[in-house]
Amino acid sequence: MGKYFGTDGIRGQAGEGLTAETAFRIGRYLGWYFSQNGHQNIVMGKDTRLSSDMLEHALAAGIAAEGCDAYLVGWCPTPAISYIVRTHDFACGVMISASHNPFYDNGIKIFSKDGLKMKAEVEDLIEEYIDGKVSLPYSTGDKIGRVIAYEQGLEDYISWVMQEFPVDLKGMRLVADTANGASTVTAERVLTGLGAEVTMLNNTPDGININTHCGSTHPEGMQEAVRSGKYDLGLAFDGDADRMIMAAPDGELLTGDHVLYICGKYFRDRGELKNSTVVTTVMANLGLFKAMEREGIRLVSTQVGDKYVYEQMVREDDIVGGEQSGHIIFKEHEATGDGLVTALVFLTIMKDTGKNALTLREGLKIYPQLLVNVRVRDKEEAMNDPEVVKAIEEVNAHLNGNGRLLVRPSGTEPLVRVMAEAETDEICTQEVGIIADIVRRKFGTE
Repeated sequence: MGKYFGTDGIRGQAGEGLTAETAFRIGRYLGWYFSQNGHQNIVMGKDTRLSSDMLEHALAAGIAAEGCDAYLVGWCPTPAISYIVRTHDFACGVMISASHNPFYDNGIKIFSKDGLKMKAEVEDLIEEYIDGKVSLPYSTGDKIGRVIAYEQGLEDYISWVMQEFPVDLKGMRLVADTANGASTVTAERVLTGLGAEVTMLNNTPDGININTHCGSTHPEGMQEAVRSGKYDLGLAFDGDADRMIMAAPDGELLTGDHVLYICGKYFRDRGELKNSTVVTTVMANLGLFKAMEREGIRLVSTQVGDKYVYEQMVREDDIVGGEQSGHIIFKEHEATGDGLVTALVFLTIMKDTGKNALTLREGLKIYPQLLVNVRVRDKEEAMNDPEVVKAIEEVNAHLNGNGRLLVRPSGTEPLVRVMAEAETDEICTQEVGIIADIVRRKFGTE
């Protein structure tokens, strides 16, 4: 990770950690960098949080100031920008979003021409410019770029999704919680367009209600709606719609682990699971590892981050991978996670097999899991502290294969994440508490 760029772009509190000036400078560098090969176009999207307009205009001004044209899609999911940039004539794509974070945070993600997260080498160059280590000349005269409204980009994305996954959803009743975020402009249109009856939740964004007690990080309302009605499935998206978790008809959550388990078996049974492999991360539930082993499916784990999952998938040509949080990638269709695509693949499996979500999830036992985030002044110092390292070793020795402890720094926030899995909630609470208390006492800021 760089000084500003984490595992998922630049992220920070809007107006403090991430200012309009920073966005302008990022836009200027992108405009200059890509204009070196002649006049280029850069596509931009944003989620629904209050500060997205401010950052959008600052970025667009910087891009135009250096001789490229900025095409503004407006509200759209992050995967829509990945799709547009890899299928249309754009040099790169930019998404303004802080994903599942609260409204007061925001972020800037940059996509390459291939629809992938921008290479670290380019991010390093942008960081040098942000810090004033290099200077750039402004474009003048007819070299100055334009800022162009580009609503057609969203329409193209929606058309692609419906054509790529033309599942007949007539007769299906769904609940969709769009987290007052980017999927408010896509989910209902696609799901109803394919024939489903959809009850919408949290689909009236006002700039500050994105992810607030709703969506994939707070799915309780969606679960209750599914539980209290006769629904086939519940869907809960995050703020930028690149992740999605579900609820079965009994209201129980189906996480990314459930999706990987169900998709892995489905593709295997159809003879389509290349290398008999599914890719996940170290955060996957212990129960998924045990279930996949029983099914004869190889499970490969990477560090946390969908870009690492995708890199592994490309390396071995695997077709499906993802994260427990609901980032799922189907490599033959996309280059990044897309909550709507995940929903349609899952619904296709239900239709094709004639099985409901209750039946499909059978065979996967999810071990109790507890995650505690400790806000710290220095993530690396905390992770390398001898007392913390020793305590982690002792806890894992105590669990003795009947559970596990995972401690890692957040890639986007000043947090140390402490996660335990074990046979009971009580054991998880005990083991997490040991580590979290040490980190909090020695490095905590709250």
